[in-house]
Amino acid sequence: MGELDEAAVDEQMQENPDEMLGMLADLTGATDPKLRDLARRLAGRLMLDIANRGRSRPRGIGRMEEQPYRPDVGDIDIDASLDALNELRHGVAPDEQGLRVRGWRKPGIALCLMVDRSGSMGGKPLATSAVAAAAVASRNPDDYSVLAFGKDVVVAKSQDVPKPADRVVNDVLTLRGFGTTDLAGALKVANQQLLRSRAGRRVAVLLSDCRATVEGDVESAAAAVEELVIVAPVDDHDEARALAGRVGARLVLVSGPSDVPGALARALE
Repeated sequence: MGELDEAAVDEQMQENPDEMLGMLADLTGATDPKLRDLARRLAGRLMLDIANRGRSRPRGIGRMEEQPYRPDVGDIDIDASLDALNELRHGVAPDEQGLRVRGWRKPGIALCLMVDRSGSMGGKPLATSAVAAAAVASRNPDDYSVLAFGKDVVVAKSQDVPKPADRVVNDVLTLRGFGTTDLAGALKVANQQLLRSRAGRRVAVLLSDCRATVEGDVESAAAAVEELVIVAPVDDHDEARALAGRVGARLVLVSGPSDVPGALARALE
């Protein structure tokens, strides 16, 4: 009780990594505190190691462009904001949604990962979610967010708030599945997170079978996102493929957690 042979774990990671990661994910919820803490430490290390295989650094130079209003971005673009500014002539405060600014868009890519926690979240599905979080964190450590959604949307990592990658992964490992699936709500929050970034490219990554069980306009919410990548299980992807076709998203299929970094790298490049 409370023991985990790290050498045996390393050996199984060579022979059957998905099964080993699934077992570690289950052990992160063990009732024995010592075993639970050791499993979380090992799982976090291994998942970050796997994620780094698909890592790439952003390149290029920034550019000045029109952006939605934010007080910290730059100067107001008068021409693009005329309609909103005209309200001042009538003593009405301008609608911020109508204001535009000129600001620098930095190179690279901003990512927002949405993890579907409405179904089964033990074993390999939970490990897949944690590896996806590690892969997103490794891709651009300074500009990413992670959401977990079921009935409600929980922000595990905000776009513009620093948080160590191992803590993000461990937070995902504490998730357990339950409830309904608010797919539209998750996409709306993802778009809100990505709008905080000045990256030249902003991509929402949806890890789900895409069975929405909460009413909402999923297609409109998806259309508001600049780019959408759907990551779905290879053995249950019919609804994900249909949604990708309707909204113009890229679909990648994975058979287990170790597939995620390579699949995500291919989808983004």
